[in-house]
Order: sequence, then C-alpha cells, then structure tokens
Amino acid sequence: MRQIDYMTQGTCSKMISVSADENDIIQDVRFYGGCNGNLQGISQLVKGQKVDDVIQRLNGIRCGAKPTSCPDQLCRALEQLKSTPTNQ
Repeated sequence: MRQIDYMTQGTCSKMISVSADENDIIQDVRFYGGCNGNLQGISQLVKGQKVDDVIQRLNGIRCGAKPTSCPDQLCRALEQLKSTPTNQ
C-alpha cells in the first residue's frame, strides 16, 4: 500500500490524501477544503479505479479561469504517489 498527503496549488482545497494498493488501484481519496459535496463525489468515483486511468481522464481539467482544478491536482497527487515506494 502507498499513501501520500499532497499539498495542492491554485485550488480551494488545500490538501489531498490518497492511497493505492500494490496494483495501482486507488483505495482512498480525501480532499481537505474546497467544495465538499463535489469533492466527496470525485473521491467515490475514482475509488477502485486504476491510477493511470484516473490521470488520463482528469488531467488538465480547469476550474473557471484557473490553470488547474481539484481533479487536476488529484492527478498531480497520483503522479507523485506512483513514485512513492510501497509500504510492506
């Protein structure tokens, strides 16, 4: 299992906590700050999905005029998670 806490940049949410198993299947996503209902929905939708599939679908999504969004920041967190060693 791998887990990270990612400090977001340019979004209303301030941090994303995400974990994935040894097969790169997302086990848990928690957003801190931001639009609570929407972010709970995103968390539930990506749970059980492959890390690379979520990155492919959500990468580059923008929030209004901002150059990023909470889903885009989740992709940054997942990319960082992929380079994190697996805990035994």
